[in-house]
Amino acid sequence: MNLGGVEITPNLLLFGALAGAIVLCAIGVVAFNNPIRSALCLVVNFFLLAFVYFSLNAETLGVTQIVVYTGAIMVLFLFVIMLLNLGAPVVLKEKADWKKAAGAILGLGLFAVVGSQVLPHFIGATQPHAMEGFGAPPVIGRALFTDYIFPFEAVSILLLVGIVGSILLAKRRV
Repeated sequence: MNLGGVEITPNLLLFGALAGAIVLCAIGVVAFNNPIRSALCLVVNFFLLAFVYFSLNAETLGVTQIVVYTGAIMVLFLFVIMLLNLGAPVVLKEKADWKKAAGAILGLGLFAVVGSQVLPHFIGATQPHAMEGFGAPPVIGRALFTDYIFPFEAVSILLLVGIVGSILLAKRRV
C-alpha cells in the first residue's frame, strides 16, 4: 500500500506505533506532578526506544539502552527521588492563566515551523536501509577502539573522576 509515495510496511507501522507511544510517555514525564510517575514514564520511554532499536535490527543498541538507561540511570533517579522524599509540588493559583496558553501556542508554532522544514524532505523519499552489520558488537567495538579511542578514554577518565569524587564526598559526611 502506498501513501503519498511512501510504501506502508509492517516495520513502518510498528515504528509509527512506537513513536506515538514514545511521544505520549515523554509528555507524561513533564506533565505529571508526582516525580515517581514522571520517572516511571521515563522508564517506559526508555523501553520503547529500545524496542525501536530492536525493530531496526540494532540489538546491541537496544540491549545497551535497557541495561544502561533503564537499568542504571533510572534506578539512580528513583533512589534520589525516594531519598529526598519528594512529593507533588504545591501548586500556586494565578489569576490569569495566559502563560499556559502562550506556551501552548508557541510550542505548536515551533512544531509547525520545524514540520514545514522537515516534511518536504520525506515526501517521495525512499526507505532507508541499514548498512550490513549495523549495530553488531564487532562493528561497534572496532569503531570505539579505532576511530573513537580518544573520546572513549576521555569518558572513562571522566567517569573515574566522578566515582572517586562521590566516594570522597560520602566519606566526608560519615
